[in-house]
Formats: sequence, C-alpha cells, structure tokens
Amino acid sequence: MDTAERYEQLIAYLSSRLSEPVEQHEHADGSLQFIAGDPPEVVVLLTDTSVIVSEFSAVREAPHTMAVKPRRVGILKWRRLPENELFNALAALVKGAREARTAQFRTCEECGRGTPPERLFSESICQDCADQHHRLVH
Repeated sequence: MDTAERYEQLIAYLSSRLSEPVEQHEHADGSLQFIAGDPPEVVVLLTDTSVIVSEFSAVREAPHTMAVKPRRVGILKWRRLPENELFNALAALVKGAREARTAQFRTCEECGRGTPPERLFSESICQDCADQHHRLVH
C-alpha cells in the first residue's frame, strides 16, 4: 500500500471510529485535526508522518471565551508501523484519551448530566443550569 492510500485510510478510520460528532479542520501546513465528541473528548492531529492523540482540554480565558489546550496522550509514526499494529495502537490511544477526559466530568446536581470541568459554574452545577436559574430569577 502506498503512502497516499494509507493516509486516506487513516482519515476514513478516524472519521468512522471517533465519537460523534467529529469536527475536521485542515491546518495551513496540510495537517488534519479531528475533534471528537459532544462535549469534546479526543483531539487527533494527522500529519504526513504522525498521528498525535490528545485528551481534549480547555481553559477559560475570559467569561465567555475558551481556549483549547489538548493534553497529548501519544504519538504514532504511522509510516513505520504495519497496518494492524497501527490501528490497534491508535484505537488504544483514543480509548485512553476518551477515558481520561470523561473521568474528569462531574454530574450536575440540577440536570444530572455529566459535565466537563470547563462547563461547570461551580463544583456541582453546570453552566447551563446556572444560566437557566439566572434567567428565572430575573
């Protein structure tokens, strides 16, 4: 299998195996970034030589502005690995990143949803419930 075909195979694999929805962004250098899940769980960066798998993470920069700060879980040099080993390793990295991310979710006392840290208003209330409560008070 040639390099271009393997690259296309990786795109298809990521598009079909990551948690829905999957956002795909092309960077100026030609690399592709996949952000998977709602709320986001995993970030995968596919370059011409590597697949970089990260746990999604975001930090609040201002009251209504978040900056994505992925936490790298692992990197694979996809041209060097045989096909089966590549996809097995990729599946393990994605699973690990997803589990690390969801382990940080907290259950909102109001709505009962699992909520990522950046969407919490307080330790036990999600931002949506806090906003809804605020609208009801005013």
